[in-house]
Amino acid sequence: MKGRLRAPAKLNLELQVLGRHPEGTHEVRTVLQAISLADELSIEPASRPSIEVSGLDAPTDETNLALRAAAALQRRVRVQLEKRIPPAAGLGGGSSDAAAVLRALGEGRADLEQIAAELGADVPFFLRGGRAIATGRGEQLLQQPDEDAWFALAWPGFEVSTAAVYRRWDEVGGEGRNHLRRAAEAVEPRLAEFAARLGQQWTMTGSGSAFFREAASAEEAKGHIARLECWTAIARSEPAWS
Repeated sequence: MKGRLRAPAKLNLELQVLGRHPEGTHEVRTVLQAISLADELSIEPASRPSIEVSGLDAPTDETNLALRAAAALQRRVRVQLEKRIPPAAGLGGGSSDAAAVLRALGEGRADLEQIAAELGADVPFFLRGGRAIATGRGEQLLQQPDEDAWFALAWPGFEVSTAAVYRRWDEVGGEGRNHLRRAAEAVEPRLAEFAARLGQQWTMTGSGSAFFREAASAEEAKGHIARLECWTAIARSEPAWS
């Protein structure tokens, strides 16, 4: 098989951490929204798995989630990934890449959602997209009506470890629209400086390090990022695709 696949990013419009399970995972409740910022992938059969990455950084070994998704389906492929979604930024790029591969190679399989959940908590959401309330580790989904919205995005150019942020949450807790922000700023002090420059109307997505601000139109979103000296983008909400 060969094809060009879109892998849209997501935003956590709200994120609550409700507690920690004895085995170490965390209970969350979050509102997820797929957006038009997207990676693009090409996949084709291969004698041995491989991936080539252009654009922003992504792993090129067996830890890459797109390759892991193909392996979970027992398919060997060559992947060309044009990486447009900032990595380790709370935008779900790697999970979306994996879901794109699952959708392309696993169409019709009854165990696709199970495989997605085993790959990562955000992967099941990207099988469908749109807007959803996610609970559990993030893999239990309640689909919501699609809503048209615009967003301004800002990324400081550095990554934040999701695992490290959750470990710090165990120590410092959280509040507000994103319960992980306090922990993320404790893990990476530069994030607090970046957030201060953006202003209070910006919200961190996921475990960081990207932020977003809602807008009424594309022009308003452009205005929000006009004077920012960092990676920026504007994006529109994406409806469910399956």
